[in-house]
Amino acid sequence: MFDNAMNAPSVPLGQRSAIVALRSFLGRYGLILALLVLPVVYGIQDLSNDGDLSRLGNNLVDGISNGAIWALIALGYTLVYGIIELINFAHGEVFMIGSFVAASFWGTLGLTLASGVPGLIVGLFVTLLVAMLTCASLNVMIERVAYRPLRNAPKLAALITAVGFSFILQNVGILWRGGSQQSVDNLIRQEQQVVEAFGVVISRGDLLAIGVTVPLVLVVTTFIARSRAGKAMRATAQDPEAARLMGINVDRTISLTFLLGGLLAGAAGLVYALYQTNVWYFQGFTAGLIAFTAAVMGGIGNLRGAVLGGLIIGCIQQISDNRIGGEWTPVVVFGYLILIMTFRPRGLLGEQTREAG
Repeated sequence: MFDNAMNAPSVPLGQRSAIVALRSFLGRYGLILALLVLPVVYGIQDLSNDGDLSRLGNNLVDGISNGAIWALIALGYTLVYGIIELINFAHGEVFMIGSFVAASFWGTLGLTLASGVPGLIVGLFVTLLVAMLTCASLNVMIERVAYRPLRNAPKLAALITAVGFSFILQNVGILWRGGSQQSVDNLIRQEQQVVEAFGVVISRGDLLAIGVTVPLVLVVTTFIARSRAGKAMRATAQDPEAARLMGINVDRTISLTFLLGGLLAGAAGLVYALYQTNVWYFQGFTAGLIAFTAAVMGGIGNLRGAVLGGLIIGCIQQISDNRIGGEWTPVVVFGYLILIMTFRPRGLLGEQTREAG
């Protein structure tokens, strides 16, 4: 056996170097290439069939718009997990309540298509503030009532409590608006075209989703990076006991984290109601699952990763819905998640938790 091994032909040095270089390239860029498979394949198909990339461009625009909503919700998940390492399963239902509050409040204000552009802008801005503050208050209340008493209990206890609050809020939604999907007024005519370039259409709904998400993400990331309270949040996330010894009020900091997550969920609720023009008590479960997947995909606890994961999932969903079929979309999305977790267990941009350092 040893003689045969010794007599086996050796791999030439040049070929060995090429294999090492290929493995290094795939290790560094293979995941990026895998993420580009769908757009590249269908881009080539569009060029072959239609002679342009307008269909793919429209898929990506719609995907970014949807992904912007998932990114807002995913930020709430990643903020909470990053600071207390809890999967707040009730967060999706907080987002659902935000949609209900928004749809009800603009009805109370009497906003209609006849309100005029200035009236709609002012009314929707007030509605946005109300939805954000309502969800922020709800999220802080959940933390104070359900999670804080279990701070030193086994993590499973807090997790079960989060699931319980999720069901409670779902039933609140059923009592509020029933168990069926309900259409809401298409106040902004979200499908109306605003800009068209090379066959790619940008609608009012696209501008709404991106126009709300981008400023909020910038404000939150800047707040956490530069403000005193944001530094306290990062210190608490890194080591709560050390933060407490340095004079940081850990309980107040955790409440602030839930407040920020609730603000983002309320904003996402308004955008969702205007973009989809319907609300449903079960939308929180579906959106929460997608958003948490986005947070894990990007790197749990990583704010930029949550946004990146949301945008990627939005694009994957739109391409799959339009090309493969909606029934296969969850398979495609979670297939990508498994692929990413296999090659990058800490997500695309890496975890930012206590264990991850």
